Amino acid sequence: CYHLQKQSLKSRTKNPYAAVQVDPDSDYITPGTLDLEQLLWTGTTAQYTHVNQVWPRIYIGDEKTALERPGLRDLGITHVLNAAEGKWNNVLTGANYYSDLNIQYFGVEADDKPSFNISQYFFSASEFICEALRQSQNKVLVHCVMGRSRSATLVLAYLMMKHNLTVVQAIEHVRQHRCILPNHGFLRQLRALDITLQEDKLRRKREMEDQECKTET
Repeated sequence: CYHLQKQSLKSRTKNPYAAVQVDPDSDYITPGTLDLEQLLWTGTTAQYTHVNQVWPRIYIGDEKTALERPGLRDLGITHVLNAAEGKWNNVLTGANYYSDLNIQYFGVEADDKPSFNISQYFFSASEFICEALRQSQNKVLVHCVMGRSRSATLVLAYLMMKHNLTVVQAIEHVRQHRCILPNHGFLRQLRALDITLQEDKLRRKREMEDQECKTET
């Protein structure tokens, strides 16, 4: 029976438009990609500005924010994650650009196209942000060109991986503070991450239940 359930989940996971309920005992259902797009457009009151704080000590910004070093000093930014490094639609900064500000830099060569695999950077970007925020005085700027797609995607992944937010909770929180719009392909990858995290959560739940059963016997 469990094998059949896993097969069903696998087939539904491959369909990016299907809602997926990983844990049958939970009320949470991972939405399909179109539903996530609708969520981004519905009920948001955030206006587009160059930079916004979207989580304590985490800012999402655009190219202008990243290039204006006096502004970064005023914000107290200590770490910069450039999600638009390299040859694709890039922001030409780098570690040397911020050397006189004592800012730690991390670059991600991501292309803002639905076909680009940005999920390959979910772990490394989340680790960079997490390590930066271990010191209470530190602040992180995550940016791309517009601060809406690549940078937002990496921040959403961080909130999901490091703060146990679902993709729905992460989007709902960030969009209260900034106008974001990850492209369709990035939303598919965030949805896949959400399903993986829900599966991990279910596995840990079952392991705990098994352990409790063994203890009782």
